[in-house]
Amino acid sequence: MSQDTFKKALAVGRPPNVVQNFPHSQALIVSGKVIDRAMIQKGQAMTIAANGRNIFVIEGALKAAQRANAAIIIEIARSEATYCPTTLWNVARRVDYLCNKLGITIPVAVHADHYFMKKWEDVAVAKAEIPSLFDTGVTSIAIDASHMTDDLNLLANIEVSSSIPSWAGYETEIGEIKGDFGLSTPIEAKFLCQGLNAHGLCPDWIALNNGTTHGIEASGEGIQVDLTASIHEALTVYGTSGAQHGTSGNDSARLKEIAAKTHTTKANVATALQMIGWGVRVNDFGNASMTDDGKFDKVSGEGLQDALWNEMVDYADANGISGGNYKKLNLPFERRWQGQDMATRERMSTAVENFVYHLLTDVFNAADTADIAYDIILEAGSHDLGPKAERIEDPAEWTEEKIKAKAAEIDTDKGPKGDFDD
Repeated sequence: MSQDTFKKALAVGRPPNVVQNFPHSQALIVSGKVIDRAMIQKGQAMTIAANGRNIFVIEGALKAAQRANAAIIIEIARSEATYCPTTLWNVARRVDYLCNKLGITIPVAVHADHYFMKKWEDVAVAKAEIPSLFDTGVTSIAIDASHMTDDLNLLANIEVSSSIPSWAGYETEIGEIKGDFGLSTPIEAKFLCQGLNAHGLCPDWIALNNGTTHGIEASGEGIQVDLTASIHEALTVYGTSGAQHGTSGNDSARLKEIAAKTHTTKANVATALQMIGWGVRVNDFGNASMTDDGKFDKVSGEGLQDALWNEMVDYADANGISGGNYKKLNLPFERRWQGQDMATRERMSTAVENFVYHLLTDVFNAADTADIAYDIILEAGSHDLGPKAERIEDPAEWTEEKIKAKAAEIDTDKGPKGDFDD
């Protein structure tokens, strides 16, 4: 990529909210649509949606993408604002700062993940609040009304659509992360995308419950590739790619299969990146290793200073924090991590960098997608790529009354309550 190409992409590829927030920036923050289409154009490729719970994860992921010449996504979930220093309202600022500091030139989308609505009363709050996310520089969002019934999920997506800029990346969901309970089906996925299409909406991604878990422990069969492929195939005419949530618990072979055999272009990774930055041993499944006494296996001399790690463990024990809830240490301790010497700080981000680089180049097939993204931006001559598919469904067949009637005919098992952070 020449400097001239980068400058041209920078001039036309940044959405207006990014320009307004960072008028003098040299960071190529783009719509999530750009990232999705770069993966589609390469073929059998997906990129990391790195969950930036702390600033060391964001830095490591950006450095890895620059090394791999890969377009990527940095994201944070709505719920994580309660226990992470990175929130939906500062994630774009953190990405922009690090891109400029590090000389990052690859395209990056900033994604507000799992903007959830658990009941219909949440919709009004969402309509009022979502614009504030884009006001801060976010360029992509996941609307997660999957906690509700199929009809209300669709109606909630339609209702909040006016709050989302048409140029922005848009993800929808039909399943929380629940393992092998309440698996998503082609019927409910098609129902959602049909209804959205009838209302002129074209989600770039759809997230499923396709058998995955996440966090620090593997269980069940992991991601069901054939199920995922069949659902994606049913959605081809609507132009919707797959967003893979909960990659932890699945080894490299399974993730390669997801990239090769499904239409997945976005893979969320959270817990593994956090643990690696701290210096905790992580296996090929992305799961943190445990010692015989049930503690995380922190490698001495890697990640955090050992003394600070011991303080974190003591704090966790004193506050009843264990297992996956170690994520709640991000907010109280990031200030302490930043107060370490430079060599330790760089060690933390470099550990994340090396892990993400391996995923991008050896597992996800995302290397050199940055060049494809530049071409897409320059060909469009705009930050706005438009929808991937035309409206083919009849709006008259997708009124609220008919949506409720169609949903009543769908026999789906939502399964037990799941998770939606990863």
